[in-house]
Amino acid sequence: MEWQQIVGFHQVARLGSFTKAAEATFRTQSALSQQIKALEEELACPLLERIGKKKLRLTPAGERFLRFSEAILAKYAELQEDLNEMKGLQKGHLRLAAPFTTLYHLFRDLLPAYIHQFPHVQLSILDRSQESVMELVRAGDIDFGLALESAAPKDLVTRRWHRVEKALMTPLGHPLVSSKRVTLEEIARCPLILPPQSLKYTGRRTLEDHFRKLGLDYHIIMESSNVELSSLYVEMGLGISFATVASHLPLPEKRKLAFIPLDHYFPPDYIAVVLRKDKVLAPHKQAFLEILFGGRGQGPEDPDPLPNLHKGL
Repeated sequence: MEWQQIVGFHQVARLGSFTKAAEATFRTQSALSQQIKALEEELACPLLERIGKKKLRLTPAGERFLRFSEAILAKYAELQEDLNEMKGLQKGHLRLAAPFTTLYHLFRDLLPAYIHQFPHVQLSILDRSQESVMELVRAGDIDFGLALESAAPKDLVTRRWHRVEKALMTPLGHPLVSSKRVTLEEIARCPLILPPQSLKYTGRRTLEDHFRKLGLDYHIIMESSNVELSSLYVEMGLGISFATVASHLPLPEKRKLAFIPLDHYFPPDYIAVVLRKDKVLAPHKQAFLEILFGGRGQGPEDPDPLPNLHKGL
């Protein structure tokens, strides 16, 4: 068994295509196909099966070999980082992912300090949905992600970063701003700007379940997956929307928006760092988390939240 066979199979399994895997490994498709065939002959069992002309599917043996290849490649990456550390080199790769608004509002001020401390570390930062963040963490394609703690499955490890709460987002001067305790009946009477139903972990399904249980009619005037876009149209007076408001940062300046607490309908949550349980962090990755947390601990003693746009509903 050769190293290139392991790498080639891992890319084919990950990308689901010999063509894409050949491009990723800088080999011809025929050479990659021959390597996988030789690997199957050595193991005396098929690893891949074709479905139609273009689709590939892992056999049960292929699924086991994929886990083996992931473990081998992860160990190799750890070895490289350990050797760099022994040589006194602050080199390596740091891969992370988070939703757009987390990167935009809560993350960007942390990067200069890290880049200054580790100028030779290769950064890969991905703007992804909560669901994609979980998939990337689970697959081992990133070192860690940032997402809502409530969205993280139990097979992943989380560490709380910032407490967040759901809030109703309205234009300044909207009639609901003066309400002492906004009700679902009042919300349902307003045009709503909500995320698409296809997105998980947004809270839309919970809201609509509340409406249905109360027999309330409601009108969705706009669907938007980006809270920045939603806030723009709320400010224009098109409708009202929802945001997850995060601690630590103040309200956005020069925006004609009001945020009304909805803690009587939605419990508080946390933005959390999400990792695999078997993840071992090299010193340059652990250092990023130390900068991220700034010496703070985790848990319900986090500072009281100050509103800031984080994520739509």
